[in-house]
Amino acid sequence: MMAEESTLYVVAVAAVIVREGKVLAMRRSLTKDAGPGLWETLSGRVMFGEEPLDAVKREIAEECGLEVKLEPRPFTAYQASRLDKPMMLLIYKAAYQAGEVVLSEEHDAYDWLTAKEFANRSSLKKLVDVVTEILS
Repeated sequence: MMAEESTLYVVAVAAVIVREGKVLAMRRSLTKDAGPGLWETLSGRVMFGEEPLDAVKREIAEECGLEVKLEPRPFTAYQASRLDKPMMLLIYKAAYQAGEVVLSEEHDAYDWLTAKEFANRSSLKKLVDVVTEILS
């Protein structure tokens, strides 16, 4: 039986990187097709055949270049949407270890924010709730 297209999900991962009680927040480049100018944590889609943990490690390397200690199990997961397509997002928690943020073309700014500061910048309610829980 063929699944209807509306039941197919984009699978994505996100990393909540914590440093001294703050989270690494990234602003999506204005040239991005989805969510330009949006403040988020590091995130990206899982490629075909890629394990989610490998995907989050790849995204961290590509989007910020920091050395982190990544918890191997997702902290949580939730449903969202990307360009009107349903998306399942797996959220991983990571602790900053070393390095300086090196921006890719995906983001044009970053900041280390408290939970309240992140909530004031990001319109992603579910992600704001996760960041608040992780930093509490």
